Amino acid sequence: MPDNSFDIVSKVDLPEVSNAIQQATKELITRYDLKNSKSDIQLDEKENKIKLASSDEFKLKAVVEILEQKLAKRGVPLKNLTFGTITTSAGSSVRQEVTLLVGIPIEKARDIVKTIKDSKKKAQASIQGDLVRVAAKDRDTLQEVIALLKGRDFGIDMQFVNFRTN
Repeated sequence: MPDNSFDIVSKVDLPEVSNAIQQATKELITRYDLKNSKSDIQLDEKENKIKLASSDEFKLKAVVEILEQKLAKRGVPLKNLTFGTITTSAGSSVRQEVTLLVGIPIEKARDIVKTIKDSKKKAQASIQGDLVRVAAKDRDTLQEVIALLKGRDFGIDMQFVNFRTN
């Protein structure tokens, strides 16, 4: 019976995202190259999306750069951002949606479980909603699993939380 366990999660701190967007918006207003470009950043917390708008693609790229810079400064993992396609809207302006990945998607969770099983370590991994729980008899095995997972890139930012010892 496994006595020790931990959870693998992929969290995005929405208040930090909101703060970063506020800072980025302030910079958009003051930057000379973006004046009168109708550039805008909006956070849709219900859908976990950031909506970007600007007058052209070049200015939109500058807006994305500013946003990424502010998010990185606030400790928000950029790996958890999925950029949508740039769409042209009325008045030759462009829009782009950025989806915030909150939780581990099921296909990534399956990859993580498969990696743990293929490693032949004596640990059990199970998918529980949007997190993966890993359990083993000793803590050393759990630390080996963490090292193994940190060495692989799953395309998401992973945090290892909720360590339990019985």
